Amino acid sequence: MFSTVLSSGCSDAAGLAGNLFAFVLFVSPIPTFRRIIRNQSTEQFSELPCIYALLNCLICLWYGMPFVTPGVILVATVNSIGAAFQFIYAIIFIIYADKSKKLRMSALLMAVFAFFGMVVFVSLRFLETHLRQMVVGYLSVFSLISMFASPLFIINLVIKTQSVEYMPFYLSLSTFLTSLSFSTYGVLKFDPFLYVPNGIGTILGIVQLALYYYYSSKYGEGSREPLLASYA
Repeated sequence: MFSTVLSSGCSDAAGLAGNLFAFVLFVSPIPTFRRIIRNQSTEQFSELPCIYALLNCLICLWYGMPFVTPGVILVATVNSIGAAFQFIYAIIFIIYADKSKKLRMSALLMAVFAFFGMVVFVSLRFLETHLRQMVVGYLSVFSLISMFASPLFIINLVIKTQSVEYMPFYLSLSTFLTSLSFSTYGVLKFDPFLYVPNGIGTILGIVQLALYYYYSSKYGEGSREPLLASYA
């Protein structure tokens, strides 16, 4: 009885910590979008990171809903906040993009919501409870793993340039702590759809921090201007 209560308390603490650290990641693109608003142009920034992040948040939000996966509501809360941020970023991008980017971003945004709507409809209409959790779980894992393209890109960039200019310490630390928190949350909830992808994210976070320590010590920190693709 006591061990169950302790395990539940620890998992809730890990989930709440993950929500807090993830919030730091969600607000990290704000300087980039301030720049877009100030210059009234999206310049050379890509819309794809924002689209990928929105789709990822929506899928993971759906996975965390009680009628899909009972007991992991903190996954739903963090991804609902993340989806709201990504949607706002997408709207800002559409407002200030040139005509071709505006049309492409609008089409991608509609495609994301159409796909998400299809996932919701199919999972509720045709899948029983256990199968629903399995299907949405695999989709969330695939979505989370696809998001690792961003830290892998940054790791490759740091090694090539031998500079941490595009890998701010606070962003790398937040990425690591978010992944670690939700990996722990998944372990305590006995949920491989949570601890496997976030375990991979934790390892990538450790690599980023190690590279930051090595290259900042050897070559200096640089300007530390974050990339739009860092999380969004």
